[in-house]
Amino acid sequence: MPSEYRLILKYADQPGYTPDIDCYLRYGGYGMLKKALALQVKELPGGKKMPPQEQIRDEVFKSGLRGRGGAGFSCGLKWSFVDRKSGKPIYLICNADESEPGTFKDRQIIHKDPHQLLEGMIISCWANDVKLAYIYIRGEFVEGAKILQRAIREAREKNFLGKNILGSGCDLEIYVHRGAGAYICGEETGLIESLEGKRAYPRIKPPYFPAVLGLYLCPTIVNNVETLCSVKHIVAMGSEEYAKLGTPNNSGTRIVSISGHVKRPGYYEVEVGKVTLGELVNDRAFGGGLRDGRGLKAIIPGGSSAKVFKAGEKFKLKRKGADGQMATVEVDLLDLPYDFDSLAQAGSMSGSGAIIVMDDSTDIVEALANIAEFYAHESCGQCTPCREGSLWMSKALHRLTHGRGREQDADYLVHIAKNIQGRTICAFGEACAWPVLSFVNKFKDEFVARGADDETRSAVNGAGPAVETKIAASLQA
Repeated sequence: MPSEYRLILKYADQPGYTPDIDCYLRYGGYGMLKKALALQVKELPGGKKMPPQEQIRDEVFKSGLRGRGGAGFSCGLKWSFVDRKSGKPIYLICNADESEPGTFKDRQIIHKDPHQLLEGMIISCWANDVKLAYIYIRGEFVEGAKILQRAIREAREKNFLGKNILGSGCDLEIYVHRGAGAYICGEETGLIESLEGKRAYPRIKPPYFPAVLGLYLCPTIVNNVETLCSVKHIVAMGSEEYAKLGTPNNSGTRIVSISGHVKRPGYYEVEVGKVTLGELVNDRAFGGGLRDGRGLKAIIPGGSSAKVFKAGEKFKLKRKGADGQMATVEVDLLDLPYDFDSLAQAGSMSGSGAIIVMDDSTDIVEALANIAEFYAHESCGQCTPCREGSLWMSKALHRLTHGRGREQDADYLVHIAKNIQGRTICAFGEACAWPVLSFVNKFKDEFVARGADDETRSAVNGAGPAVETKIAASLQA
């Protein structure tokens, strides 16, 4: 039977466990920081020596830890890109701007176990020679920001922050920076611009890779809340033991947010790839199944920007057989392992770990209209395809949900989306285009039928096409 594997959330929901430092210390808190600071120079074959900081970086790399914020990029590899020879200060930023619709995992850590995040950050900063770090938190998380500020004060009083931490010679300050509630600030370079006090326009990469030209044009590491917490557990377990959790190339645990038409919406921590999408939705240990009398219609596996899966879909995945050779196997949607690679091979992504379930009562056109309206509102406006296209798609879907659609609107939406993806500075273009492309491609009959019904009704009533319909038609041509 599938079950949770609580590593990061081990104590978070236990009765009596509180977010203050005294409670954290009673449960062994900051023990891994002490262990990291006590590491000695390691002698290597050939007379080479590995400093303690490099040992931590090497452990994180060998653990296979992948970023839990969306892209799933190797954390250790990201750290290895940092320019350590420029002479400039190195900064670390914790991305706590949890704004992806359907995602509510990082805030659980912030509210219930903030010192775990701080310990992971301090170890990461020490390993990367960082003296100044920031937690960039979503503007709406007012209480979360207060909890973190209080935790930072407590940590400083115990000498886990500040000058000469625990007599190690390590200096570090961490500051909380509140955003203004902009989704685009979840993109690392947009976040950096905002942190510098500017409009959050994402930067062009290259040359502005944060590892080389980040905050104040200095080398910068940007990691997600859950990712930084995992660093503490890698130090505790060692990279080899940590890598045994999960599946090959998908090590460790993952916190998923399950919402929508399930009986037990909530957040759950699992070993990556050890649980299938169907188990997460239907098992009593997780989502608990659909509402009584309902059938599955669709699942968004990784937040609203991930491509949707249609109930009954089957996918061809590459798997290593018993003989060590790669083979292609067919997998049903509900048997799809919940890991980075399987979801990518199936044509979507695990993204922020947000699973949104839609049963057969869902109006797919309304659902996409809701998503498109969000992205049209949140576009930063820097890139023309995204600024204009996201609004055009939202307007077209608004027509379709208000009785003024056209049969050709399905093709019109795909046409716009294809002219957005791959043509913007940051991934926001894909974030707003992918839902439209996948929803329309997999449920095209519903969009066509809605538009055809509206046209028929308009013709019968003698109203004729609305002004905005004529404009949209000319744009399509």
